[in-house]
Amino acid sequence: MSRMDIDDILASVSGPTTAPSQLDLQLLTRAWVAERTSPELLPYPSALITRVSDRISAQIARIEDLTSAMDPSSNFALVVIQTELERFKFLVRSFLRARIAKMDAFPLHYLALARGQVGEDTEGDEEGTNGESGRNPLLSRTELQYLRHHTALLEGHYKASFLGSFPGQLQKMNDTGGGISMVDAPDLDQAVFVRVLRDVGTVEVQGEQGTGDVELRRGDVWVLRWRAVREGVRRGDLEMI
Repeated sequence: MSRMDIDDILASVSGPTTAPSQLDLQLLTRAWVAERTSPELLPYPSALITRVSDRISAQIARIEDLTSAMDPSSNFALVVIQTELERFKFLVRSFLRARIAKMDAFPLHYLALARGQVGEDTEGDEEGTNGESGRNPLLSRTELQYLRHHTALLEGHYKASFLGSFPGQLQKMNDTGGGISMVDAPDLDQAVFVRVLRDVGTVEVQGEQGTGDVELRRGDVWVLRWRAVREGVRRGDLEMI
């Protein structure tokens, strides 16, 4: 049997491969669901958003070419491409809006996290990117810029409205005096639905009867506190549903 025959046999029994565009669509949909259902910001998927943005730009250019050609035979292809384009654009817009809503709700909290991230990633790029560390940043460069401007406007408005009349030691919006922080943070005990993609082992959960352990096996669906599953979601062992 020749080498070509063996390759043909292997190709015939191998499973179908997923096109890059469909794989990115699946990843984007999963990121969108996770961001909308998690109580706190998840790491920004830099590589995925870059690929999707490039694909959107390429599709727009292709639509313009087909439209300018005025070829009736390309009408169906044009409809298909436009439909796919709108699907990607909807997911990206909704994904970013969900992230902006969380930043608007807890600006000081995420600004503090972003500052700590920049300090840890001095080897990488500026503004919250991670260079060659391989980890996704919490915020993109544009998001960090937005958050800084948003916080500056908020602080300016509060000082002009009422904080300016307070003593200097009471004008801080991120005061932690007396062991009590004035910075609002997401509720990590919020219940979330997760599906187990890979066996995780046991995690500790809290209930009315105290604490206990549950075993997360592949295929299981659980309703658990976000605090107990957040690391599993970030690793990709669990997915939000």
